[in-house]
Amino acid sequence: MKIVDEVRNADTIAISGHIRPDGDCVGSVLGLYLYLRKTLPEAEIDVYLEKPADIFNCISHIEEIKSEINLNKIYDVFIALDCSDDRLGDVRPLFENARRTINIDHHISNPGCGDVRIIEPKRSSTAELLYDLMDADQVDEEVAAALYIGIIHDTGVLRYSNTSPRTLQIVAELIKFGFDFSSIIEKTFYEKTYVQTQIMGRAILESVRFMHDRCIVSMVSRRMMEFYQVTPKDLDGIVNQLQAVKGVECAIFMYETGTLEYKVSMRSNGRVDVASVAMKFGGGGHVRAAGCTMNGTYHDNINNLSIEIAEQLDIK
Repeated sequence: MKIVDEVRNADTIAISGHIRPDGDCVGSVLGLYLYLRKTLPEAEIDVYLEKPADIFNCISHIEEIKSEINLNKIYDVFIALDCSDDRLGDVRPLFENARRTINIDHHISNPGCGDVRIIEPKRSSTAELLYDLMDADQVDEEVAAALYIGIIHDTGVLRYSNTSPRTLQIVAELIKFGFDFSSIIEKTFYEKTYVQTQIMGRAILESVRFMHDRCIVSMVSRRMMEFYQVTPKDLDGIVNQLQAVKGVECAIFMYETGTLEYKVSMRSNGRVDVASVAMKFGGGGHVRAAGCTMNGTYHDNINNLSIEIAEQLDIK
């Protein structure tokens, strides 16, 4: 199927993704927005998303993301990307009230929602899946750059095991449009501000290895975030650096979001299915990259995660 066939008769279309949007979410949402604007010029198309990190300002028309939500508006079609409806945040009522709903995602933990459900866990990213739902002759440089950002962020610049031959074929087709892909990688994936480097260094310095050194964990408190004057968006990449420690099977990073509340990110080097661990605590994701929100003290959360991880590593 092609996505345009599912929305061709719609006069009003809304597109959104999950709260705390990452690179795949931002790239997918804006890539589809730019694509539908071109293929359906008569339709009214709105895009909703929490404010993305500044690194994504290179994506065309990112300033057109809407922040004000009219909950009384009823769309002909609402498309939820890179998540299920329970992670849409404040726009969830718009999804529920839409005349037709479409869910496109690649997370194995997503059971699917809406009238049309396109969930393909073997895809590297939602951006990759979207590309195959588009008519190639309607993809232009702006759409290609947005989808490219989505793919490189969910594959760790094509390093993760979710990178397939089809992923590489699509990347090759996208970079033919001539945008500066090397600059995109540098600016959206590797480049850090001074305070981002400081907080990452602090987190790595205070990390702890446990479970016979096969796991590593670190935490950033609200007090630390206030001291360094950083936001959650500034913490991207910390868990990946922890994962790179030699001998580590599972890396855990969490930051404090409220009283006895933590946002948890996990990465696996293959032996641990972190998606199944995250699902035990109401989260989800991929086999090698997942997350959840946990309540309790930092040490209680580590103990609870350790029980699930130890079972997979066969540690008594």
